[in-house]
Amino acid sequence: MNIPAFTLSALPRLIFGDGVINQVPTLIGEFGHKALLITGSKSFTQTPHWQALTFALRQLHIDFEHTIVDSEPSPTLVDELAAHFREHKIDVVVGIGGGSVLDAAKAVAGLLNVKNSVMDFLEGVGPELPYLGPALPFIAVPTTAGTGSEATKNAVLSQPGLSGFKKSFRHEKLVPHYAVVDPELLESCPPALIAANGMDAFTQLLESYTSLKANPLTDALALSGMVAVRDSLLALYHGEGDLAQHRRALAYAATLSGITLAQVGLGAVHGLAAPLGAFFSMPHGMVCGTLVAACTEANIHALENRAPKSQILKKYAQLGRVLLDAEDEFDLPNSVACKILIDVLKEWTKQLHLPRLSSFGMSADDIAHVVQNCRGSSMKTNPVLLTDAEVAEILRKRL
Repeated sequence: MNIPAFTLSALPRLIFGDGVINQVPTLIGEFGHKALLITGSKSFTQTPHWQALTFALRQLHIDFEHTIVDSEPSPTLVDELAAHFREHKIDVVVGIGGGSVLDAAKAVAGLLNVKNSVMDFLEGVGPELPYLGPALPFIAVPTTAGTGSEATKNAVLSQPGLSGFKKSFRHEKLVPHYAVVDPELLESCPPALIAANGMDAFTQLLESYTSLKANPLTDALALSGMVAVRDSLLALYHGEGDLAQHRRALAYAATLSGITLAQVGLGAVHGLAAPLGAFFSMPHGMVCGTLVAACTEANIHALENRAPKSQILKKYAQLGRVLLDAEDEFDLPNSVACKILIDVLKEWTKQLHLPRLSSFGMSADDIAHVVQNCRGSSMKTNPVLLTDAEVAEILRKRL
């Protein structure tokens, strides 16, 4: 086995399993007696878990402030929250929610001891000052299975509008101290959210696996996560089989996707998701789900035409065999296995009822503007350099 040189970035301490939400009060107590709890508007606070958490905190004599993030966080929102809670002598920040909540909480934890605007640190926007910290301790508790934000150093912030952006506040000081992943918290997720989040996690795993920076360690994690998605996403979406086990599988896959993307980067889907999310307020998971088949097909065709001996073509073929999950899968030629991969992803897109880009207000007239703004960090680790025409064709197929 050829093992290239690689580095492993910092990871949180991971606590995974049904019921581990009950450990959060004790974990908070490790850092002090004043917590800032950041949640979504309803998905967690209207469940018995919220009452149990706040009761336990009072029993432990831990004071807490609570605020809500109910949309993708903007730099303005993060600055306002940091300014508001800076004088409250917070000891630890806890984010409980989907990716937007975790990203907002992560950024706030990074700013409570730092008086800069988050704009000073965003990649590709403003002065890009070095972040020196210190960040407050941060505990991430995902209630969805998609972004993997609980395992990353990234806080993704959005400025909506046709002149807007979607960029990361990124630093190892922002890595959560604890990632508390309780699959039971997914029980309230409706099917549409399961579909979008599951395809987000799968896309992150696929793009990590085929990243130019991939290594055997991240490959093993990515493959494990993709098998979990293969076995559980459609079943959970349709409400079939052992739902508790399917929730565990998707929670596991999502966390692995955060680990792998943090180590090796992503690809064309996420390169396009940034401007699409900013310009048209498209939910991130839905963008990933609707584009992953088309982007994968474009990458495979470009590699076949320009680098037919690429090892990444073999990896795409391996994924086709894995997703087919047939007894004779390993006898399939690479070209056939690659086609199977594309066909399976198209079928998933259809079965999960993932919307086309036009449903969010995008038209053919917007393609050039999106292509012009898609060459961020994710595109740099895509397995092949796609031309503007190839990227435009991806968007055209999914309008």
